[in-house]
Amino acid sequence: MNYDLSKATGQKEEKNATYKALRKLLALINDEQRILILAFVAILVNSSLTLVSPMLIGYTIDKYVQTKQYDGVLRNAAILLSIYAVAFVTNYVQTRLMGGVGQRTLFKLRNAVFNKLQELPVAFFNQNKAGDLISRINNDTDKLNQFFSQSLMQFVGSIFIMTGAGLFLLFINLPLGAAALSPAILMWVFTKATSAWVKRKNAANLKSVGNLSAEIQESLNNFKVIIAFNRRDYFRKRFDDVNQQSYQTSIGAGLANNVFTPVIGLAANFGQLIVLGFGIYLISTGHFTIGLLISFLSYVTNFYNPLRQLAALWANFQVALAGWDRISHLLALQTDLTTISNPLTGSSAALLSFQNVSFSYPDGTEVLRNIDFDLVSGKTYALVGPTGGGKTTTASLIARLYDPTSGTVLLEGKDIRSYSPQERTRKIGFILQEPFLFTGTVRDNILYGNEAYQSHSNEQLADVIREANLDGLLERFDEGLDTKVQTSGDAISLGQKQLIAFMRAVLRNPDLLILDEATANIDTVTEQLLDEILQKLPEKTTRIIIAHRLNTIESADEIFFINSGQVTQAGSLNDAVDMLLDGKRVS
Repeated sequence: MNYDLSKATGQKEEKNATYKALRKLLALINDEQRILILAFVAILVNSSLTLVSPMLIGYTIDKYVQTKQYDGVLRNAAILLSIYAVAFVTNYVQTRLMGGVGQRTLFKLRNAVFNKLQELPVAFFNQNKAGDLISRINNDTDKLNQFFSQSLMQFVGSIFIMTGAGLFLLFINLPLGAAALSPAILMWVFTKATSAWVKRKNAANLKSVGNLSAEIQESLNNFKVIIAFNRRDYFRKRFDDVNQQSYQTSIGAGLANNVFTPVIGLAANFGQLIVLGFGIYLISTGHFTIGLLISFLSYVTNFYNPLRQLAALWANFQVALAGWDRISHLLALQTDLTTISNPLTGSSAALLSFQNVSFSYPDGTEVLRNIDFDLVSGKTYALVGPTGGGKTTTASLIARLYDPTSGTVLLEGKDIRSYSPQERTRKIGFILQEPFLFTGTVRDNILYGNEAYQSHSNEQLADVIREANLDGLLERFDEGLDTKVQTSGDAISLGQKQLIAFMRAVLRNPDLLILDEATANIDTVTEQLLDEILQKLPEKTTRIIIAHRLNTIESADEIFFINSGQVTQAGSLNDAVDMLLDGKRVS
């Protein structure tokens, strides 16, 4: 399955995609209905009070100011002050409520994205950069938070005020109101024509931000190599390229997001000029009053000011939609490593069996072709072959990090796809060439994913380690189980990390243990100690060793040579050496 997110962004029809994305976006807050209703009531009250004020001001001018009845002026001024105070409170309430909605939505969304990432197979992470995924979790979700916490109710309030102001304008004087609103028609046409363009610009910007994050993470992860080869210039060149791309797309997105503001400002100015000119004419003919003209100008302002806000909010909405497109595509992905309910069973008594297995990567590169072999319980097998021959891919298929392109892998006579992830990982242990550890202690890392010993004290766990003949490895750490481990830095060596990974795998007591170059970064003495531990594993444990050092595989019961898509039984160690030399000459 193709899990490349970069190829899927922006491939939908713009109009249908926008409506569909909007429905899904609003579905995120379905469980916030009570809060949304309260916030909606608050914004309606606020908007209604805002709309009442101009009419009261115009009435006061015509009724009390022109007749010099200052007691009425003071009374209405007090009413206006009360209106403004209530409007302030309602505005604060809806801001507070929607801020909570935004933060809760952000929390749920980030959890959903992170949980989805944990469901996806290794192939997904091979096809996508970690920095871009981090950007989707942090940056894109925050755009949605800003939309829900700040923009959504402002959007609703602006629509309500704008609609109410338009109705007041038409109600007070239909011809003058229609003339005042006429520039808004041009604004609607302009917005309709440019919305898709704005969304595309924001999507490109979010993608470039993800690429920038990915480049920074990759460069920092490999900074030791950059320093060792004195290639800071290479680091700078790559960073400059992605930073320049991010700069260009940011300029484009900024231009797109702000294109509405000056156009709306121009339309508002035209609207006010129309009202001023037409209104003075109506006053001169006795069909209008000064108070109504002032109220009218206020309503024109109340109509076009929300339009200015809507321009900014519309840009934020397009940013949120672009971010949601990137997030929703990730959430829509499904793992192709599903558990099947009606497994194929075989007659083989082997612990593990490959039956006519072929495997190709998504780019079409074929690694294995029509492979058949059996692994018997309790034996030690070695996989040898030139670099890139398919050894690690074969081991990954055994551990079901991938599924075959065709053919079947049987575990204990059942299709390996029928085992749940929990069952499979209990039966199969995998020690990688470059082990991944978590920040914490040695104890935290060797108990990762192992529920059997989670409640053990350090003393009890030390006894378990001793019974598993792993105490010699634990002695390599100055503070034992409490030794600090960091995913970055030099708190412990790479060899010590491999020892931790070795202990983690052995303590799970798997039926099948895969060691992929697990002794590549440790000294000879420790390697001999590991070999002794392997020999003392339960008799039922099947061991698969991938190694380039011949002394590591000389004790194997059987040796398989893997190259050019084929797995061949090598026979003796000398035969394996000959095959390896021939394979290197061919490659």
